[in-house]
Amino acid sequence: MEKEGIVYIVSAPSGAGKTSLCNELIDILPDLRHSVSYTTRSPRPGERDGVDYFFVSKNRFDEMVRAGEFAEWAEVHGNHYATALRTLEENRSRGISLILDIDCQGARQLKSSCGDAVFIFILPPDFSELRRRLEGRNSDSSAVIEARLKVAMSEMKESSWYDYVIVNDVFSDALEKLKSIVIAEQCRTSRLTRTVE
Repeated sequence: MEKEGIVYIVSAPSGAGKTSLCNELIDILPDLRHSVSYTTRSPRPGERDGVDYFFVSKNRFDEMVRAGEFAEWAEVHGNHYATALRTLEENRSRGISLILDIDCQGARQLKSSCGDAVFIFILPPDFSELRRRLEGRNSDSSAVIEARLKVAMSEMKESSWYDYVIVNDVFSDALEKLKSIVIAEQCRTSRLTRTVE
């Protein structure tokens, strides 16, 4: 069966659990791959270049922007993040579905250029739990946490234009909902036109 890969875009405020959900989903669904983003931020402990992110200098990032190499890019918390256009095009044409773990700015850019993508927003159960999760990371100063919480308020308002919203209260339940969305989208009639023919 000839098919084109599906792009799943997952956004959430920092600390809502989107990266953990995406990573777990990829372990469950072997036909789904993670799209590795480019970033100018420094690697966190345990992160590997080319696996978690492609870590590049600000100068290199700017060169790639000027060359039109990104499908989307944004500045988040003082660092730059982007998705390579080539990554999306090559995988989709080979029938490989990708999951992109990106912020609202990047998702908005892709909404106009990648209209058949599936947009999913992850919400924390409440604001106090979001604060607890951010503090529990022990990786950011209190000033950084406050900045992330302020951004989270505006990001959560963005959820209204996404196709799906999942509240990550109980991780296993949120994961099951995310998995169900991916499986249902694979069965959407408009995606199976060639198969039906």
